[in-house]
Amino acid sequence: MSDFSDTSSVSDTRGLMEEKDDGKPRSSIPMTSFNFINSIIGSGIIGMPFALKQAGFGLGLILIILVAFVTDYSILVLIEAGRLSNTDTYQDMVLVAFGRTGFYILTVLQFLYPFIAMVSYNVVIGDTITKFIAWIGGENPTILHSVLGNRQFIITVVTLIVTLPLSLYKNIAKLGKWAFLSILLIIFIMVAVIIRLSTFIGTLSPTSDAWQFANYNVSQAVGIMAFAYMCHHNTFLIHSSLENPTKKRWGFVTHLSVLFAMVMLLILGITGYASFTGLTEGDLLENYCRDDILMNISRIFFAITIMLTYPVECFVTREVVETAIFPSTPESPLWRHVTVTVVIVVLTGAISMATDCLGTVLELNGILAAAPLAFIIPAASVMRLRQDAIFSKKNIPAILLMAFGILVAVCGFIMAVINMAEGISCSHGKEPKYCMAINTTDITTVFTPLKEDESRVGKRSLLNTFF
Repeated sequence: MSDFSDTSSVSDTRGLMEEKDDGKPRSSIPMTSFNFINSIIGSGIIGMPFALKQAGFGLGLILIILVAFVTDYSILVLIEAGRLSNTDTYQDMVLVAFGRTGFYILTVLQFLYPFIAMVSYNVVIGDTITKFIAWIGGENPTILHSVLGNRQFIITVVTLIVTLPLSLYKNIAKLGKWAFLSILLIIFIMVAVIIRLSTFIGTLSPTSDAWQFANYNVSQAVGIMAFAYMCHHNTFLIHSSLENPTKKRWGFVTHLSVLFAMVMLLILGITGYASFTGLTEGDLLENYCRDDILMNISRIFFAITIMLTYPVECFVTREVVETAIFPSTPESPLWRHVTVTVVIVVLTGAISMATDCLGTVLELNGILAAAPLAFIIPAASVMRLRQDAIFSKKNIPAILLMAFGILVAVCGFIMAVINMAEGISCSHGKEPKYCMAINTTDITTVFTPLKEDESRVGKRSLLNTFF
């Protein structure tokens, strides 16, 4: 690791302000934005309807917009801290701000977050593709019990054919065209959810507390949203891939990417929640019936989207390993690049084969890793690097950002512990009860409305007195 003891925090910003002449390909603003949007959206978009259910419809919409603004500001703060410290990686920036202790804490967080995200992506790929194959085979027992119906086999094949080759790229700029395809597939899924809204809004009556303004589990909802917007762990990588990354150009990329992601999260969140209200699952696609042609196509498209998002997370994980273990080597030789990538991909694949339910793990990942990485550490770092009084007027937004992150982490952790103590388990893969009475390919079918689970009705909003 470089010695930063003599590094000025305010003078030399050339490393981040000017385009580097290192021979690496750079991306235009549109391509960089595609990569950034793809990084922001990921798998979190499917959880937005559930977040609205947890927070309450009205408050949930406000929170999606609020977290978008907070995320936008925190990204700019993170890059500002990089400029002040004259560094171009998250780890080096924290090393300048907080020394070795901060560096090692960040290294652990920055490794765990994308690593666990990669595990969850493999789980989604395995479970989604096996469902698609089962639908193609008409629920044929021969296919269901063959290797094609085996999620471990599917994960292995997809890893060898798709995710590993894409992860072997040495420069994230080369993923721009794949990121654009991923965004198009997400838009298709969003359109499919809107189309299906016309089916379910006429067949499933809203649950009793469907449209209440606020609900009891706000902290969990914010945790889901923070996970959905999370992109800070690879912000420096994407920033370095931009041609001429001036403050103005990077600001435009950030505002455009976060705004686009927010609009997509709002649209999918509203339409998905309006379809199922209190019956909404954490993974929205779990709400749709197995024989629904349109949504089965959406499932396979979502699996493809996850495959194209996986390499971005692998880039970050590999970068963290390289920086922590081989700090003095400026360029990773090919053999080490391949070895580190293969080890990471194999480990995530092996872990994902051991479980098909990572709901609690992902929630804790979002709360305990995303909140510090996205809100707490950037704010604390920039305040330290500015060399102003901590409670100066200039630092007030950063103080609020850090307080927001601490609140999300603490309250979210408490709620996660309470949920685990109540024995909330994974319901992945279960066919919804209403699917036995409704044919989603015929929008004229009328279905007797189901009431929300009594256990869910029992959890009333703490704010019912006021709303």
